[in-house]
Amino acid sequence: MNLVLKGALRQQIVTQLESAFPDEAGGFLLGARVGDTTSVEAVVSIDNIFPEHERYHRYEMTPQDWMRLEDEADERGLTLVGYYHSHPNSLAIPSEYDRVHALPNFAYLITSIMPAGAAEMLAWHLQDDRTAFESDTLTLKED
Repeated sequence: MNLVLKGALRQQIVTQLESAFPDEAGGFLLGARVGDTTSVEAVVSIDNIFPEHERYHRYEMTPQDWMRLEDEADERGLTLVGYYHSHPNSLAIPSEYDRVHALPNFAYLITSIMPAGAAEMLAWHLQDDRTAFESDTLTLKED
């Protein structure tokens, strides 16, 4: 699978995630999916509602955030295609917590954030049987 992301959207994500460091942060990817390619047209940050003392390694949003973003995507002629979040002081690979809470058919964009800033951004999708994530190709597109 291939996740296509515009450079300006990548920078928007990185800026948000770096500003939340050392806590996790995240949001939604809005766009379209055609075949094995998911194109991201917009990103929307969502506040981390996890208890403050756990935010350094956990990120969560409310069900109302999901509903609101589904409506917003529809209004913009887009689809909720995925989710992005940071892994502060950790690799940009999905954790077991990520796997348990993930949905098939969603793109997952994880960014490793270190004290010096963003270190790596990787794309993933959950296997249909939900047992593991598979790596996707991340294509950065000029604006």
